[in-house]
Amino acid sequence: MQMTGASAALRLLAVYLGAIICGALLDWLKVPLPFLIGALLFSMVLSIAGVRLAPPVITRVLGQLTVAASVGLSFTPAAVAVVAAMIVPMVAVAALTIAAGFLASMVLLRLAHMDAVSAMLCSIPIGPVETANLARSYGVPEAPAVFSQTLRIVLLILIIPPVLFWIDGEVGDPTAALREVEWRLNGALLLFAAALAGGVLAWLLRLSNPFFLGPLAGSALAAAFSMPITGFPYPFLAGAQVLLGVSLGATFDRTFLAGARGFIPAALVSTLTLIALCTLLGFGLAALTGEHWTVMVLATAPGSITEMALAAKVLQQGVALVTAFHVVRIMIIMPLAPLIFRVANRVAQHFGLGAPPPPRDG
Repeated sequence: MQMTGASAALRLLAVYLGAIICGALLDWLKVPLPFLIGALLFSMVLSIAGVRLAPPVITRVLGQLTVAASVGLSFTPAAVAVVAAMIVPMVAVAALTIAAGFLASMVLLRLAHMDAVSAMLCSIPIGPVETANLARSYGVPEAPAVFSQTLRIVLLILIIPPVLFWIDGEVGDPTAALREVEWRLNGALLLFAAALAGGVLAWLLRLSNPFFLGPLAGSALAAAFSMPITGFPYPFLAGAQVLLGVSLGATFDRTFLAGARGFIPAALVSTLTLIALCTLLGFGLAALTGEHWTVMVLATAPGSITEMALAAKVLQQGVALVTAFHVVRIMIIMPLAPLIFRVANRVAQHFGLGAPPPPRDG
């Protein structure tokens, strides 16, 4: 039976209320990013149970814009100078992340009978939406790649911030950095306006992930030029976390999960391999640069720019640097993605790795 618009809206409202309650519980338990993780877990459980959530696209856009604007505040003139001095390590990390993706795809090829292009689409850290578009262009199934990319983001959120927070031990309250931000209404409105202008411009230019990178650029420029901007009140940021968490958890497709039980463990092992390799890269980079190891682990995490930047803000360390590492990686990987997959496919065919790619239509 089709639900009416009113009943669908009421159900979505109930989902957000449940997500807020879960976030408040994790907040009480002193879990970092409590409203993001709580909302993600709540909506993911509902999706796997068969509840169709379908949050409006605008909710994720608003969540990304709010977080990006808050992160952009960290790009003060002093922070920009530190970021500029690290451009060579940033490019090197992007290249090594691609190499780590190759290794993770080899794990997937051994554990799941699939073609090399599909395995690379599952393993190279790009967004689920971009992955779906590339899968369609190569004529390979979208669902496994989108699931793997979403699984990677979820595991990063559930593992990296809590583990870093508990191991580091230097921050007593994991939400203090977000709660104690000084804000004024005029400054917050100016920050939102700068972020919105950047988002609209990035969308018009058809950039990848426009409503994070665009707002980030807009707010970072405002901060770098010392405009009278301020942060947002904590409830606003907590609400953004809820919007992001529910949107991400809702992408888990029960139908796909039920029919892909053999693929899911392989994707899990491959994804954990990628995360482990990038974590080792972070420790190595910390030793070479002298930067704090938590900053470098967040900077080299394979994707999830929105959440890793927010985690850096929670840990009160290197927010601009972490964000810049992820932006550079995206700017390198996204334009090169078709070339990466083409080379991977040729190498796999030459050495007889994986299944042959399916024939393209037409």
